[in-house]
Amino acid sequence: MTVSLRNIVFDAAKVNIGCSKTFSLVKEMTGGYSNVGATLRDFRNFDRDLKEFETSKSFYFAYELDGDGHLTMLFWADPTSRRNFEIYGDAVSFDATFDTNKYNMIFALFTGVDKHDRCVTFAACLLSKEDVTHYNWAFKQFVKAMGRNPVIFITDQCPAMKISVPASFSGENGLVPSKHRLCMWHIMQKFPIKLGNRLCKETDFMEKMKTYIWSSNLEIDEFESGWEAVIEEFKLEDNKWLSDMYEIRKSWIPSYFRDSPMFGLMRTTSRSESEIFFFSQFHKQGDTLCEFWIRFESAMHRQRNETERLDHESNSSKPNMLSRWFIEDDAADLFTRSIFYKVQEEILASCLDMQIKKMSEEVDGVTQFEIKDVKVKDKLFKVSVSRSHALCSCKQFVMCGIVCRHAFCGLKQIGVTKFPRSLVLNRWMKVAECGTSLESNVVYSDYFKMEQVSLKLTNLWFDFRQILNKAGIEIDKLDYVHKIIKQIGSDFEKYDGDAVDFTKKYHMAAMVGEQPVGEVTILAPTVSRNKGNYFKRLVSDREKAMTKANKRVRRCKECSATTHDSRTCPKKKKDGGAVV
Repeated sequence: MTVSLRNIVFDAAKVNIGCSKTFSLVKEMTGGYSNVGATLRDFRNFDRDLKEFETSKSFYFAYELDGDGHLTMLFWADPTSRRNFEIYGDAVSFDATFDTNKYNMIFALFTGVDKHDRCVTFAACLLSKEDVTHYNWAFKQFVKAMGRNPVIFITDQCPAMKISVPASFSGENGLVPSKHRLCMWHIMQKFPIKLGNRLCKETDFMEKMKTYIWSSNLEIDEFESGWEAVIEEFKLEDNKWLSDMYEIRKSWIPSYFRDSPMFGLMRTTSRSESEIFFFSQFHKQGDTLCEFWIRFESAMHRQRNETERLDHESNSSKPNMLSRWFIEDDAADLFTRSIFYKVQEEILASCLDMQIKKMSEEVDGVTQFEIKDVKVKDKLFKVSVSRSHALCSCKQFVMCGIVCRHAFCGLKQIGVTKFPRSLVLNRWMKVAECGTSLESNVVYSDYFKMEQVSLKLTNLWFDFRQILNKAGIEIDKLDYVHKIIKQIGSDFEKYDGDAVDFTKKYHMAAMVGEQPVGEVTILAPTVSRNKGNYFKRLVSDREKAMTKANKRVRRCKECSATTHDSRTCPKKKKDGGAVV
């Protein structure tokens, strides 16, 4: 197998293309089976060896085995992910999916939001069970890999996570403990299931309830009085599920954590749901662990390539300005494109939708305002502004890191034209990566060195294909390319260490990482049985009804009825003279 053929097999494996199809594709590219230079068996042997190869020692990874030596838990985080956590790891969402490999292990992702307001993956793990022991292990490995706890950790209502999160993200070793928040989206999805469709869809119950649940502008007493009023109106005082949700309100209602940074993860772990859907496009049920890993890496490359594209978009052009306020122009230079549009929306609202009801005299450089937002009924926002800072009672900046329209209104009133740097978070800036520590940069540099060979091979192959594209089907141009290649081959013969030294082992190390020193005696995992597996999954009545509604209705070909088919149709029997 030549270097180029190995690259093709490896690249095909990333996108779920098997050896047979890859071999046929190479045959078409080279003009015939005799020109491939290897057999289908060679392709399969290399693919087999690739699956048995280990990941790079530059990655942080940990694993646990059962008594028989079978893998039960696996955690990993590459240096790029660890660096991203240092920048964007204040709020982390954790969610799991199932049936991602042939062993039915749980695939769980630690997800955050990057400077482009997109999902960013900090780490991942494979677990054989979804119990307290396994989650405790995964969470403690996460803290060990990252060196600190996230400020906010968001999960669904899994009972095991309810126990594991406080225990794992505690104040041990001098770390600041994390605050555990529940996903609002998951809870809101349960309202029709727990309370019935008639109440939730045929009345204005949900509309009134959402007014108090979703709003991040309400104080705690405003939420509580509003909740009680809706419960009383619809006579739901005795509903146990609603009572239980009210008891845990501090973990999922925004009014109770307006002083905590959420950065785009405030109301839902749909970020994690989106991540799971994204990764599911790369994986399939029958994957071995090595195949799973290769395709996971391919998915990460796509995610990071999208980040690079957005970086280029933010740095290479400037968005249109919609106001005459110089602070908008300053914001365009500071923030990434997606964040700037959010800031721009607040700036425009500050000019169009705000009414100043009260303004104090300046005291020690600070001016107090009471501002009415025409889009928020019966609410006055209290704002304190100076030329270098602003505070608003809505606390949007604390929760999201984006200055609110009320604060912009106050800043505009006192004549501020430069964006106050105290109101610019590093995580939203174009140059967010410049804020990373020296240690993480060293780790990232280490990782980059390991990938240099793989990256260079990819670029060489791409450049060669581009040359062939320019040559097209013109014989003289193809002869010229062939002549140059032969000349390069002749030049390489002059060097002592030619391509023969680049063995299969070194090539695989360049593609998927170096093998660890010493004997590896880890056995493949046993097939797991979890509540999310296809053979044990519990299906709710709602899901059953939705599945039934989506099924095609079978009708009789004779009379179009749905209660029988053409073989037992009464009309057919009657027409044929049979007695019904």
